[in-house]
Amino acid sequence: MKITAAASTPLQVKVDLLVVGCEDDVDENPIVASLDGPLGGTLRRAMQDERFRGKPGQVLSLHTQGRTPAARIALVGLGDRGGARPAALQVLGGRAARLANGAGAITLAVAAPPSLTTDSATAAQALTEGLLLGAYRFDRYLAEDKRAPRTLASAQLLLAAPASAIARGEHVAAATARARDLVNEPAAVMTPTRMAAVAAEIAAASGLELVVLGPRECAERGMGLYLAVAQGSAQEPRFIHLAYKPAGASKRVVLVGKGVTFDSGGLSLKPNDGMLDMKTDMAGAAAVLSVMQAIAAEKLSVEVHALAACTENMPSGTAYKLGDVLRSKAGKTVEINNTDAEGRLTLADALTYGLDLKPTAVFDFATLTGACVVALGPYIAGVMSNNDALCGQWLAAAGAAGEEMWRLPLPDRLHEQLKSEIADMKNTGERWGGALTAGLFLKEFVGDVPWVHVDLAGPSSTDKENGHVAKGGTGFGVATIFEYLRRVSAA
Repeated sequence: MKITAAASTPLQVKVDLLVVGCEDDVDENPIVASLDGPLGGTLRRAMQDERFRGKPGQVLSLHTQGRTPAARIALVGLGDRGGARPAALQVLGGRAARLANGAGAITLAVAAPPSLTTDSATAAQALTEGLLLGAYRFDRYLAEDKRAPRTLASAQLLLAAPASAIARGEHVAAATARARDLVNEPAAVMTPTRMAAVAAEIAAASGLELVVLGPRECAERGMGLYLAVAQGSAQEPRFIHLAYKPAGASKRVVLVGKGVTFDSGGLSLKPNDGMLDMKTDMAGAAAVLSVMQAIAAEKLSVEVHALAACTENMPSGTAYKLGDVLRSKAGKTVEINNTDAEGRLTLADALTYGLDLKPTAVFDFATLTGACVVALGPYIAGVMSNNDALCGQWLAAAGAAGEEMWRLPLPDRLHEQLKSEIADMKNTGERWGGALTAGLFLKEFVGDVPWVHVDLAGPSSTDKENGHVAKGGTGFGVATIFEYLRRVSAA
């Protein structure tokens, strides 16, 4: 899809479909008013008949019968005026792309409410991301006649914005789409070895450095927690280190992503329903690896290292056992009381590896706990940190990127739940506060380095289509990581 921007009015664009975003002050929308005149009041009457008030999810579509250059007009409800601007624009772009493809439109124009386009560059980036991600479909395993049509070839944004903003949106959308692809692939395809191959593709295309460690190299580095999780699977683990090193960078950021390509729970076996979507348990790794292509494309001036300890967690005669005591790369010992709390084990060794790189900040991203989904629901990621300033910067970037996140505490009193009589700690605490004790476990492996933990178990995948988000893997985290690093680069 070719995307351009120009300060044309809706009555100037000759397209198959014109989509107009409407907030809940739709009666005062100047774009609606400008279109209603040539349509002889038809638009206002249709709004009244269909009770279109600009509420989220509302869509009103009509043929113009040649009375405007646009063959069709669609109004899309965005909800409360003054809401989250990037998110609203992403939703508008996503709905516009779906409406265009659904109507068989080849050309599209999108007009956003003036209140959302005061920063034209930010608006253009968000709309571009929405358009491209709204058109996303993971349908490679469907027969040709079952695939949704993709007719849309070009889209024009009706605002004056620099081409660089559109390019930035394209880079973020491409990285997000790649992350979605990785999560959506069946676990039999997206194995640890295949994850390493994808990292090699990214490195070759973007000029990045790549190191991939097999089980022998990981053993030499003392990664006892990670290798214990891997030992139950016939698939060999792969530890992936993808690096972007621009000249003159003064800051170094480490991104760690949970890379469990299938999680059966190990000997603490999950029930059938709990295992159905466990191909998505590598969404953190998908995000940190995929975002590297956007970072390189934008030539950010910050050094970035993406780490992913990829493995399966499977039950077998060689699987790690309840009651085992494992030694981490950091030298700490861990008593295993639940083999289904494997992600924190792989992350712990990856975090220790990351600290050896002497970062100015370290982040980890993981589909870590169902407890976080219970606490925050399916759309909001939980954030924990040992550094208030860094956490504030991260949450500000999330807001600007249109991704919902909420900070959770790391209460010291819950640390007692991780105490062991025979090792330095246990890998899980009690049922209550499970997301927090998981964060406390990881905190033991970062020391004083500024650190943010993002539990994206809820928003990493969805079973409902919404705005620019398709069913399946969402690519959550990519946009915020990029926005945070873009701000660090500009500082």
